[in-house]
Amino acid sequence: MATFNSENLFLNRAKFMMNFLGVWVPPVHESTLHKLYKMFMLSMQYSFLIFQTIHIVQIWGDLAAVSQPSYLLFTQACLCLKITIFHVNVDNVRELLKCMQSDVFLPRSVTHEKILQRDAAKIKSLLLVFMIGSQLTCGLWIMVPLFEGVRKFPFAMWMPVYADSSPQYEIGYVYQYLTICTSAIIYFGVDSVALSMIIFGCSQIEIIMDKILSISSIDYNLSLDKRQELASENRKKLVECVTQYQAIVTFTKLVEDTYHWYLLFQLTGGVGLNCMSALRILADDTQGMQIISIVSYLSVMLCQLYICCWCGDELSANSENLHTVLYMCIWHEQDVRFKKDLCFVMMRMSRPLVLRAGHYISMSRQTFVAVMRMSYSYFAVLNQTK
Repeated sequence: MATFNSENLFLNRAKFMMNFLGVWVPPVHESTLHKLYKMFMLSMQYSFLIFQTIHIVQIWGDLAAVSQPSYLLFTQACLCLKITIFHVNVDNVRELLKCMQSDVFLPRSVTHEKILQRDAAKIKSLLLVFMIGSQLTCGLWIMVPLFEGVRKFPFAMWMPVYADSSPQYEIGYVYQYLTICTSAIIYFGVDSVALSMIIFGCSQIEIIMDKILSISSIDYNLSLDKRQELASENRKKLVECVTQYQAIVTFTKLVEDTYHWYLLFQLTGGVGLNCMSALRILADDTQGMQIISIVSYLSVMLCQLYICCWCGDELSANSENLHTVLYMCIWHEQDVRFKKDLCFVMMRMSRPLVLRAGHYISMSRQTFVAVMRMSYSYFAVLNQTK
């Protein structure tokens, strides 16, 4: 059991992609070459955001024109915020990775391993859908100029090169293509780390449930020594569950402290993203391939937002179920000491764990529905002012 690696189980795909792009958690003694490669990859993302911002400033005041690049501006701003937070809080990320391999979180049975493997496969499958969808959307964006037969860059943004001359056009085209594709991969990587850690916490809560339900029955026909031995083992399991739960609380709190700002930006910015994307779809000059690419983009971003809210909802739901499971153990056959300890445990675990964006907005399915409703309300108002 000691060789079980939860970090690789949940994060191997994200680690591989982020290592390939040079933006994974750097070693303590980072080489100069690695620093330069990381700076180059990050500078591509920040420069893309700067070029988009310049373009927005140039066309400010025209709602129809602003709606075209604004949704991409939000995505790039969110990506830059996420990767910046990831590296600013790199010590927190290291601590979280260390916690995932701590002894208190190691599986104690085959059942525990299966719980971890099942939940890891679930979150990785959901994130893989997001990854595939984002790359397909990038491909659609890149192909739009080719289908329209117009010599222009894929994205409407200020560029230091011009589309009407070669090789500037080719250089600009390749720059936009590589940047947007690597942006999608980094987006996937950072989200995978944060959301997989949340689901890892959910798995640990399920493992506690299994331990609680494995508390042995005490047959009073047994000898006194045997009953005392069973009572001691049962109380030891209860103490182990309490220790593990305290570690989960600390772990999830550290996850929230590390990522709460970008979760808040994701929720609040998602409202504007939905509005501007819908406005762009209904614009008079949006046709054919452009509509398909925007619909694809909107679907991917809604999928990503739902996964974030779903992970927070799973954490709260599992912690609520844990409180219920405490009543299901064979507590009535235990000694007085066990019953007293169990009462304190029930009081402590009666409050569910909640993941909050910005330490304020709970991540749940209800929050996702609220974002969708607010998006439609703003869209209806803006659509009437066109």
